[in-house]
Amino acid sequence: MKKISIVGAGRVGETTAQILAETELCRDIALFDVREDVPEGVALDILQSAPFFKFDGVLSGSNDPHILRDSDLVIVTAGFPRQPGMSRADVLESNVRIIDQVTDHIMTHAPNAMILVVSNPVDTLTYRVAQRTGWGRERVFGQAGVLDASRMASFIAQETGFSTRDITTLVLGGHGDTMVPVTRFCTINGVPIAHFLSKERIAAIVERTRTGGAEILALRKNSSAYDAPGAAVAAMVDAIANNRRRLLPCVALLDGEYGETDIAMGVPCILGERGVESVVTLDLNAEERADFQRSAQAVRIDIERLNML
Repeated sequence: MKKISIVGAGRVGETTAQILAETELCRDIALFDVREDVPEGVALDILQSAPFFKFDGVLSGSNDPHILRDSDLVIVTAGFPRQPGMSRADVLESNVRIIDQVTDHIMTHAPNAMILVVSNPVDTLTYRVAQRTGWGRERVFGQAGVLDASRMASFIAQETGFSTRDITTLVLGGHGDTMVPVTRFCTINGVPIAHFLSKERIAAIVERTRTGGAEILALRKNSSAYDAPGAAVAAMVDAIANNRRRLLPCVALLDGEYGETDIAMGVPCILGERGVESVVTLDLNAEERADFQRSAQAVRIDIERLNML
């Protein structure tokens, strides 16, 4: 990709830009934010770290949406962060207004771009962007499952002492308290985690995964997570930029998969240079299907609220 733009120069946007610059996934990175001078300052700060991390490239920032022009990919991190005690759904009404405006800017200045939504509630806002643009699911998708799976993998590593390099996890469903960590597909170098952990410990890890973002928010008090979310976004960008065709859990529009339509939520996707190339439908057992349907219902409640705004 020739150009990647990041909407929102807050902590997630800045961390994402830093990682993308360091890994040289794109030489032209643009930051757009409505706060005066902030995106310019973030871009300049990252550029001045180049001699230490040995990367080249162009980083720029602006309050003018024209900076989005000719982007191949636009990453949307803008929005009001949740505060301690709030759910991701609690910021829906505030953030949908921001997302609508951002979407219009993208359609005007980068009509051929792919859009990666990070702002919360990500499932509902991904649905909104797709609805507003009319673009297909290959071009409009969201980040959630990659982050949730990495959190789960880190918890398993802490519990077992094994290297995170050997741990594979899978989290489906909505990015919230009803997310579905599918433990049957979680392994340590191919060996199911049930071989190493009791049912009680696995259940505790599942619950901690579901509340992983809230745990960090409660500890930080003045900020939600941004290091791991930025790294999760960068992993998705790497899959697209290098056409790796990785199997990653992404927020995607569903068209009959898992028995769901007219909804966006986390499912296994093949992610490559064209964005979401396909959705992989797993053969879930009865318990997993019930959990997935429960998660879908929670997302639908937010979509219904969205349609009334």
